Amino acid sequence: MYNEDIFDPEAVGGLGIIALESFRAVGEKIDEHLKYERAKNNLPYPKSYLVPSQEIRFSNGEGKFKLTESVRGKDIYLLCDIGNYSCKYALYGYENHKGPDEHFQDIKRALSALGGKAKRVTVVMPMLYSSRQDKRKGRESLDCAIALQELERMGVKDIITFDVHNTTVQNAVPLASFENLYATYDIVKTFFDDEQEILRDKNKLLIISPDSGGMERAIYYSSVLDVDIGMFYKRRDFSTVIHGKNPIVQHDYLGRDVAGRNIMIIDDMIASGESILEIVRELKERGASKVFVATTFALFTEGVARFNDYYEKGLFDRVYSTNLTYVSDEIKACPWLKLVDMSRYMAQIIQALNHSRSIKPLIDATEKLKTAIQEYRK
Repeated sequence: MYNEDIFDPEAVGGLGIIALESFRAVGEKIDEHLKYERAKNNLPYPKSYLVPSQEIRFSNGEGKFKLTESVRGKDIYLLCDIGNYSCKYALYGYENHKGPDEHFQDIKRALSALGGKAKRVTVVMPMLYSSRQDKRKGRESLDCAIALQELERMGVKDIITFDVHNTTVQNAVPLASFENLYATYDIVKTFFDDEQEILRDKNKLLIISPDSGGMERAIYYSSVLDVDIGMFYKRRDFSTVIHGKNPIVQHDYLGRDVAGRNIMIIDDMIASGESILEIVRELKERGASKVFVATTFALFTEGVARFNDYYEKGLFDRVYSTNLTYVSDEIKACPWLKLVDMSRYMAQIIQALNHSRSIKPLIDATEKLKTAIQEYRK
């Protein structure tokens, strides 16, 4: 249970974590890391930083959120995974899965339950709600901007997210703190722990961006690893719309010859995976050696049957992704998937913010990565 009597005088307020159902498993890991760090420094800590709460659903689909302990004067961190489709509830006798809209509504319910009593409220939403609808083309909605403004109006002072699709969306809430974090360090470290021999000859490793929009991300990986870079350009049929998007006609490659090289494809998310798999096939046809994929969010919206098929055919070696959004047990069991646990990193961010310390050393891990890579290469 959450113990409000143990207070750190150096902190903004007594630390409290509200982990919604969608992110509870990771929230519990974050709680354990926070307690471990304080115990390591001989500091007092409560039995748990998790604030007890209840998410209640009525049979007609309406819901409510209830806190069972006081949060007055606390520094609250509200955690939610808007992509967790495993959360279910009974709706008119049928089993219904929560979508992003319902998860975001739960965030607002939790903020309403706080009733303005918390000293500060930070919303931690690793996958930003409606981040794929962040700009207007014609008569379209601006879902992400509207959602951020709603959070600001409800008293949220800080918003923490990861690898957001378009960072300029933060302009919608200029008075709120908007932290866009990256999982680069943890992904790269895990990758090289598994594949140390690949670093020994950097001339055989090539970073690939699957499209022009991801070049900034790929350039960062390339500069840190001190290796070359390539890019695929997606040619789309803009006269056709299928499932809300223009179909890809062809992938054109720009960059050095990939024959005999190990490839690391960098992307922010895998949705259906169609684009990534086409690039994987193209790279193998061009003579690439090992092919790896590194992504922040692995959604697999159309299942993993094609990924299993491509893996069995030897077209790629492994997919590295984080646990920042829900991945089913079935997909976790796939031999080609390696999940990177981000709970310790998130605990470090929360600990630093709770003590009003700069998180720049945690955000910019460039020097840390370069040092680690130099050690690997020795």
